[in-house]
Amino acid sequence: MNHAVSRRTFLAQSALAAGAFATKAAYAAQEKKRNIHIGYTGITWRNSEVDEAIPSLAALGFYGFETFGEVLAKAEDRGGLKPVLEQNHIPLISGYCTINLTDSSKKQDELAKAVRWCGLIKKAGGRIFVVGPNQVPRQSYDFAANKSNIIETLNELAKTVTDQGLTPVLHQHTGTCIESRDETYAVLDAVDTNHLKFGPDVGQLTKGGQDALKVVKDFLPLVEHMHLKDFNGKDPHLLGYCPLGQGEVNVPGILDLMEGRKISGMVMVELDNDFKDPSPVPSATLAKESRDYLRSIGVRFRT
Repeated sequence: MNHAVSRRTFLAQSALAAGAFATKAAYAAQEKKRNIHIGYTGITWRNSEVDEAIPSLAALGFYGFETFGEVLAKAEDRGGLKPVLEQNHIPLISGYCTINLTDSSKKQDELAKAVRWCGLIKKAGGRIFVVGPNQVPRQSYDFAANKSNIIETLNELAKTVTDQGLTPVLHQHTGTCIESRDETYAVLDAVDTNHLKFGPDVGQLTKGGQDALKVVKDFLPLVEHMHLKDFNGKDPHLLGYCPLGQGEVNVPGILDLMEGRKISGMVMVELDNDFKDPSPVPSATLAKESRDYLRSIGVRFRT
């Protein structure tokens, strides 16, 4: 009897073994359960559609909601957002608040505005004040010339917000006075982190050519909130961003860093939409695509 194994038979057996291993690995990935709650920011919907966004995200099982300080202010004319949030059993976690950090002549007005927004965030049940830096003309912008104003204002702002009972987190953003990796590191190395914490946007970092995983890892003790966003540069309607799992961001790696950490805020899925030329895909469908991807890597959602 010829016991020799032909090359074709060997390759076939190897392929079957590799397939079995891949299938086993896929099942293992599906069976992993991540100890992390995930929320969603309302930016995929127009600000005027917040009453549509809240029930849609609640139905998808997200654990929390974020909107803009301006949206909370406008909602006051009709009794605020808290009734809608409570009706849909989804809490407000955070408010995104743009603050002018570069113009020192506006500092007192900006601090007063921050106090008003703190009141609205607390009234709606939130606990995080997301500090959005102001837009600047990036081609002519001189960070070094503005750094002292930025640090001074951030320190006063963070102390003010903390005194109001909320956690302030810095959110670096493209097109603003704190955009690049070097600017982000320079600010976080200089501010008083006893009050100001970090709320990175991993999609914005990736869009700017940065290693988002490394930035999160480098400042992990300061991360008290996060925008979990993906980027592939393809869809102009979504400003190059995409539902999670369809782009360059190492989402599993970032969740591995955040898993099990007790933070003041929450990891919030975010997907921008260009409302001058919005995506033809419904916002709820885009949110569901991210939710389904997260489920596939072991994230559990409310039922």
